[in-house]
Amino acid sequence: MNLIHVTPAPGRVCPMPEKGGQLLPEAGDKVPRDAYWQRRINDGDAIRADAAPTVRPAVEPEPVAAPEPATQSKPARGSKVQ
Repeated sequence: MNLIHVTPAPGRVCPMPEKGGQLLPEAGDKVPRDAYWQRRINDGDAIRADAAPTVRPAVEPEPVAAPEPATQSKPARGSKVQ
């Protein structure tokens, strides 16, 4: 059986069905990699401790140049402007 190490997310509790509903300890435990634990991880109730954290690097947005002021163009030569 494939096992993963999970810990409860801060402020959350996770019952362990494989241990009769006993709560997942703060230090975490090895649990079967199944649909129940995958749901707990996806819902944010548990954190997979044996996987590298997925932290996205902070990317600063590039500054946007201000639009150039609109200039009035002269009417075309020979046109009738009122």
